[in-house]
Amino acid sequence: MSADITLKKGLNIPLKGDASKVYSTHKTSNTFTVYPDDFHGVVPKMIVKEGENVSLGQPIFFSKAHPEIQFVSPVSGTLTKIVRGAKRRILEIEFASDGKDKATKHKVTALEKLAADELKSLLLASGCWPFIKQRPYDVVANPNTTPKGIFISGFTTAPLAADVAFVLESQQEDFQNGIHALTKLAPKVHLSVAADDTSFLSSVQGVEMHRVKGIHPAGNVGVQIHHIDPINAGETAWVINPEDVARIGRFLATGTFDPSRTVAVVGPVVEKPSYLKSRIGEAVAPLLEAVGINANGQVRIVNGDVLSGSTTHADGNLGFYNNTLSVLAEGNHYRMFGWLPFVGSNIFSMSRTSLSWLMPKRKYALNTNMNGEERALVVTGEMEQVLPMDIFPMQLLKECMAQNIEKMEGLGIYEVAPEDFALVDYASTSKIEAQAIIREALDVMIKEVG
Repeated sequence: MSADITLKKGLNIPLKGDASKVYSTHKTSNTFTVYPDDFHGVVPKMIVKEGENVSLGQPIFFSKAHPEIQFVSPVSGTLTKIVRGAKRRILEIEFASDGKDKATKHKVTALEKLAADELKSLLLASGCWPFIKQRPYDVVANPNTTPKGIFISGFTTAPLAADVAFVLESQQEDFQNGIHALTKLAPKVHLSVAADDTSFLSSVQGVEMHRVKGIHPAGNVGVQIHHIDPINAGETAWVINPEDVARIGRFLATGTFDPSRTVAVVGPVVEKPSYLKSRIGEAVAPLLEAVGINANGQVRIVNGDVLSGSTTHADGNLGFYNNTLSVLAEGNHYRMFGWLPFVGSNIFSMSRTSLSWLMPKRKYALNTNMNGEERALVVTGEMEQVLPMDIFPMQLLKECMAQNIEKMEGLGIYEVAPEDFALVDYASTSKIEAQAIIREALDVMIKEVG
């Protein structure tokens, strides 16, 4: 029986440029890149050297802390370049595809006969394990632990984020098989869907179903965990994106790693916002060319949604986890008398400092302007309006900045991830980088507490 959750706090940002539910075609790139930074906290140890040939799904590096976790190539071809930064830290691993997709094959026993340890070993060896992340800390899951549950958010509320049901429309059987596999790894698998969901997700078997009603960040899996089964000290929960659940199901049916990724290319400056069939690490340029960019000045390209994604560039590549590519006009201009509510028609605000509250259904072509700068002023109660969790965000951020571990624990650091504070970044008058503060605090907890 589904548990209904109603969330009243949060904010929907009415941004123009959401993707039409159609697929556009594009010229497939022959260069692909894996960014180790996508796997926070993982120190990569290379297996393959520059110039060596690789097959699709072949391990290319492993985690120094957990050598059993393998990270694999998204294509068959040649590892052309390893880009290093300070202290020889690996920043990028570049590949040239040969277009043949010759894949590494794994022997997979029928799912119903697989024991949990055998399944875990298969996922680790195949490169599927990094799709499973853990809370607390928002890092790749530790395979030596057993979580209290696995949580999947079957809908998104972030601005312009890809529609889950549409992405999985042709992957329903794979998704169900992936769910059956995950039930072997944890005592419970939780699937959250929107309260008004009528897609196949509402009839998935083998999960505890939760219907969630609310505005962003209601679709964040961290918010859902908080209201379903909060994480206490010493406990872990695993999370995985819906498309990656289907990927695991497909691997168990075929024995090969599938790097495909459905990407929604969206944003106010995108001429034809739509979905494209792509793959992990593909070059961004062909995707942008397929949908067209209509901007007079500079644009900012974001791997992910506009609130919690990471900035890339026209010569960059897709990240490992994201299925949304957002494009905004760069906000590098000053708006005269911008504090006046009637100056400019393209202003949206959660407060009544603009006239947007008079036009609740209007959408806006917002840019990256911060409309202010970082300052010491913190408005009491402002952060709480956009964070539907029973924690004190302002106090937590203060203790995170002070690195007071005991107080961070008491204020709920185990329950949050940077993306949960994305709206705080957007709405806070102080303009502090809340997501960065939370990420640094989580790193301190990993180091000091483990």
